[in-house]
Amino acid sequence: MKNHRSILLLLLLIISPLLLYPIGVEGGKRKIHITDDLDDVVDDEEDEAWKEWGKKKSSEEFDPPPSDFDNMELSQIQEEIMKRQTGPAFGFVKLRLGIPRDKNMVAELAMKWTQLLRTGALGVKFMGIDLGTIMFNVEDGHKVLELKEFILSQDEAYEIKIGDQVFRRPGDPPIEVVAEKLRRSKEEQKIDEHEEL
Repeated sequence: MKNHRSILLLLLLIISPLLLYPIGVEGGKRKIHITDDLDDVVDDEEDEAWKEWGKKKSSEEFDPPPSDFDNMELSQIQEEIMKRQTGPAFGFVKLRLGIPRDKNMVAELAMKWTQLLRTGALGVKFMGIDLGTIMFNVEDGHKVLELKEFILSQDEAYEIKIGDQVFRRPGDPPIEVVAEKLRRSKEEQKIDEHEEL
């Protein structure tokens, strides 16, 4: 009986401060009041980007296109057009032929390229279309040349198509020629297998 009284007394001692001093929603923290009078506050922390915001660009940064396209090759003309492209752009990457892959491999490759270019500050999203094609969407058309260089540096990519323009590594034949060679070699293998039987 004495033990019950001591336990009851102990509980009463623990609970009584909680009943006498209620804790509000703020968890017992005191409120800080900030006045609307900010006349004595000095804000002199403008950065260079803020100072330049809204100013017109100088004429030195403007790079006009050449006035005479007659003396230029088609690839040079296309490159000049790509330099001045604005807004989003999309295109397709043809993967190397003759390499067996499944849809998961293509999806992983698209995700890998997307993440790599995100770390390089290029807003590009890649999506697998089929087992040999990946589609891309670049947010800023000015970055298309950088994107082209990146894609052609990847071993898995064979060619990149943006609009009507097709880009490959120097010396590579068109993908149609490579596809035809692969088709012929497969037919020859089938003929050789039938002759051995």
